[in-house]
Amino acid sequence: MKRFTAYLGSLWTRLMELQGSPHAIAGGVAVGIFFGFTPLFGLKTLLCLAAAAMLRLNPIAAVLAVTFHDIVTPLWPVLLRLEYQIGYFILSNPHQLPPKMEMHHLKIHELFTWEIFATIGLPLMLGGVIVGLPFAIVAYAGFFTFLTRRERRKLAKAGESAVEPTPFSHDENR
Repeated sequence: MKRFTAYLGSLWTRLMELQGSPHAIAGGVAVGIFFGFTPLFGLKTLLCLAAAAMLRLNPIAAVLAVTFHDIVTPLWPVLLRLEYQIGYFILSNPHQLPPKMEMHHLKIHELFTWEIFATIGLPLMLGGVIVGLPFAIVAYAGFFTFLTRRERRKLAKAGESAVEPTPFSHDENR
């Protein structure tokens, strides 16, 4: 447990040492949290890097956030089932919850077919987006507020007048 808390502490320290505007860092965290909820194992880090670059957000914050999201790894079976149920419910017409899943007849090579992607992957991805989006919004708002207040305190300590940054103010030094 000590190693785990030390690991989380090191991620937090790295996040707090990042240079850039509160918007860029908070946006990077939001992108990382969002992609953390998607079922795209092995691609999450690359996707959050690409999204952060396209949106001109802090890519290191995005990678740290997607890595920090790994603390929910023990809950993945429950989370994936919830995401699947949400996606299935939205895609089904009329809306209904999915039938009970039985895996005893499924072979590994069958998991990588388009039919399985359409029946399992698409609802899972849609559910991941729906679950991840509110968490990303809350992460952005929380980190932006925290970083803005921290920046104001630093400026006040330095004797300068604090300027209120806006979420969309542009900082070239990200």
